Amino acid sequence: MTEAWQDAPEPEHAKISPMGWVRVVWRGVPLGILVFACLILLLVLRLVERPLFGLRRPWTPFITQFVCRSAFVLLGMGYHREGEPMRGPGAVVANHSSWLDIFALNAAKRIYFVSKAEVAAWPGIGWLARATGTVFIKRDRREAATQITIFRDRLRAGHKLLFFPEGTSTDGLVVLPFKPTLFAAFFDPALAETLRLQAVTLCYQGPDDADPRFYGWWGDMDFASHLLSTLAAKQQGRVTVKYHPPVNLTNFPNRKALAKALEDQVRAGLGHRGDEPL
Repeated sequence: MTEAWQDAPEPEHAKISPMGWVRVVWRGVPLGILVFACLILLLVLRLVERPLFGLRRPWTPFITQFVCRSAFVLLGMGYHREGEPMRGPGAVVANHSSWLDIFALNAAKRIYFVSKAEVAAWPGIGWLARATGTVFIKRDRREAATQITIFRDRLRAGHKLLFFPEGTSTDGLVVLPFKPTLFAAFFDPALAETLRLQAVTLCYQGPDDADPRFYGWWGDMDFASHLLSTLAAKQQGRVTVKYHPPVNLTNFPNRKALAKALEDQVRAGLGHRGDEPL
């Protein structure tokens, strides 16, 4: 199954028409102003928040959530939610289909992404990720002890940590096997007794008559081209964010069993799109 979707040709995005470029400007300029104006506000507020609260961020996550909610309004893209985000600290896992996942997951609940260390050095994206409290880790078993310490500190600060166990993005129509490596950090005795995890399924529906993989961003796709195609679309589709019932870590004997159970939840949710508006 994995090889089949990877070997399929990437969706063809139509050449942007003159009216398409009008939509790029109409949507893209307000979106850019929103993101960077709120980023400046976040950084200024963080200058006060950090010395007072340290790892805790009682104010700035509301700015991130506002930006992500507003982004779908500016894009003209439908946003729907099914199920309830869990309360309190914990870990969240989701399938990974697009750069839009960041907006979709932050819009309904304040979370902190766990990302590979290389992302911190990416132009623009790395800066935004650092500003919003992303946790950067090295995917190396030798770093396990460091990861445990980082996760423990962030969870104690009340954070919800979100990561993509597939390890890469897909076309949005499949769920790849979850890699169990990162789950090992959660089985530390300091976390295991109280930690809960929640699986989330992201379901994208492309614009009418468009390739169903329209919002998928994977492989060697160029980010700029994908962004422009999304902004230029005459009609937008929608994304449904489905929250599954949280599970207790103590119910699983090891990381592989935990990863498989959460993968099954995400996979089952991919075929069902909810209709509850945010």
